Formats: sequence, structure tokens, C-alpha cells
Amino acid sequence: MSKRVLVVDDDDNLQNLISAALTRAGYDVLSAHDAFEGLEVLKSRSPDVVLLDIMMPGMDGIQMLARLREHDKNLRVIMMTAMTTPRAAIGAMREQACDFLAKPFDMDELLSAVKSAVEMVPQEIAIEVLSARPEWIELRVPCSLSAIDPLERLMSQLKTDLPPATRDSISYAFREMLRNAIEHGGKSDPSQTVEVGYLRSPRIILYRIKDPGEGFPIESLYHAAILNPDDDPMQHERYRAEMGMRPGGFGILIARNMVDEMIYNERHNEVVLIKYLDSSENGASGAAQS
Repeated sequence: MSKRVLVVDDDDNLQNLISAALTRAGYDVLSAHDAFEGLEVLKSRSPDVVLLDIMMPGMDGIQMLARLREHDKNLRVIMMTAMTTPRAAIGAMREQACDFLAKPFDMDELLSAVKSAVEMVPQEIAIEVLSARPEWIELRVPCSLSAIDPLERLMSQLKTDLPPATRDSISYAFREMLRNAIEHGGKSDPSQTVEVGYLRSPRIILYRIKDPGEGFPIESLYHAAILNPDDDPMQHERYRAEMGMRPGGFGILIARNMVDEMIYNERHNEVVLIKYLDSSENGASGAAQS
């Protein structure tokens, strides 16, 4: 049976393009040209996924999502917007959007997001928002790898004012350490959660990631490049080969080099990543956070 997708967007041209792409991919497509029409469609039809634009007249997408959530906590909703601001990302987080697409996007990207949303178990990507201000985000993230990509796309909207190199480096470090926390600390068990904190000031970006595991002694990571001596930068690869492990082990080392400071707690189940910003990088941050 074909999966049903509701597309809510007031841009007729984009609405037609998205509908055509989804139809070719085998989806049953429903259309609405504003939030009011979208809510009416939802009263009589039950889509599997909603593609919801944020900037619409009368009622924006975030307001529609809040209304929708009063009656359906688990419907998978992908937000779409050209308004790449913290307000849009935070609103999407608060109302449990499962993904976030920044316009312009290509149809392959959209189809991939829809496919992932269809396959998701809602509980595995249900992120609990404890605090949601542009300068201070606190979340509880299920220990499921399927939560990483949507969360990273949402969090990237908090840093759109930064130079691409700075944004990419802190995003890479965050992604790598979150993956470690989910896989190793949380054992990829969606009933467990990782605590994620994000703090932004004119001078720093700080991430805090705490997993539910017992931690580890750093000196036991023979399989990781972070312990390699300076005169033997590939030592860990020999250990991985001897233990029958796949090649790799560079994640923590690369993440540490992408930020200015990486600090573990005593148990090594919590890490803080710090990136310092200079005046050229944070000049637009005040406007972005207003």
C-alpha cells in the first residue's frame, strides 16, 4: 500500500514540483496551500508524513504544527523553510518535527528525508526539549542513530551566521561525539537517552554531551587514534587488525582537532566541546539570536 504524504506550502510552483517528485517515487500525495487548508485535510485523511512550510500567510507552519500536536503526538512532520533562523529551528524542536529541510533543497534530498521519516519509529526520534533559547538549548535525545541526522540539521540552523569552516568543524565534532555517546554509552537502545546541551555567547559555542553509560578509562582506548604516540600515528590500526575490528578509530582524534577544547568528566561518560569565536565570526550573532 502506498504511503501517503501531505504537502502544505503556499508556493504553487514548489508545491507542484514536490508533488510530482513524490508521485513518481510511488507516494500518494495530498496537497494544501495554507495551514488552514492543511488542518482541514488532516481531519478527514491520515497521511503518514507531512511536509510543512514555515512561512505561510495567516498561520505559519510552526503554529500549524502546534495545533496538530494537540491531537496527534506521533505524526511525522518535516519542516521546510527558507527562513534559516534559530526561531524556526527552535519552534520545530519544541513541536517534535522529525526533520528540517532548508530551502533551496533538491528533490533527492527531499525524497531521502521522506523515506527516512516513513521508516522511522516515532519514539526513536522523539527529542525531549528541556530548554529552547537560541543561546541555551537543552535536550534529551533517544539513543538511536536515526535521531542524529535530523537533530544535526535542526542544530545547524542555530549557526547560520558563522563562517562555513567554523560551522562545519563544530558540527563534525558534535556529530562524532553524539554518535559515540549513542553507540557506546547508550548501546543504541532507544529507551535510553543522551543529554545534549548547546550554549552560545558572542565568544564561544559550547556543546555538552552526557550518555547513560558507565564511562571508560581513556587509557583503555587502544583501538582509537587518540592514544597513538607521536612517533607511531597508526599504532591503533595494528591493534584493530589483531582484534578483528574494522579499520577506523579516528573519530575522537578528528573531533578533538575540530574544536579548541575537549574536556571529559572523571567517568568519561560526559564531554564538553568548546569552540572560541573571534569578532569576525560573531558579528551577526546578536541579530540571529533576537
